[in-house]
Amino acid sequence: MSYHFTKKFDGSFEEATAAVIAALADQGFGVLTEIDVRATLKKKLDVDFRPYTILGACNPRLAYQALQHEGKIGAMLPCNIVVQETDDGVEVSAVDPAASMQAIENAELESVAGEARAKLRAVIDSL
Repeated sequence: MSYHFTKKFDGSFEEATAAVIAALADQGFGVLTEIDVRATLKKKLDVDFRPYTILGACNPRLAYQALQHEGKIGAMLPCNIVVQETDDGVEVSAVDPAASMQAIENAELESVAGEARAKLRAVIDSL
């Protein structure tokens, strides 16, 4: 099982970021964090890096359900989505919650992770 879903985006980096945020909203997710990795690496290390943004997405209902079953699950939240420019164009990747939840031995999380997986897969497929 792969730990991510990835798809090429036919458009600009900015268009991809906007499309991802809209698709996340359609699936009940909000973006809690937006990390501009390129700007951070320039500021902290004075290195040039390709456009690369990490979006920290949260579906409040699913997060609440997960927290009900596992008190420390917050260490694995929010769900991250990466928008990046590559040599082949713009690429979008989302974490597969079901893959990451396998590290936690709690069967009650399986249905929550499965629903989150389906929603994030739908986000990527919609692009």
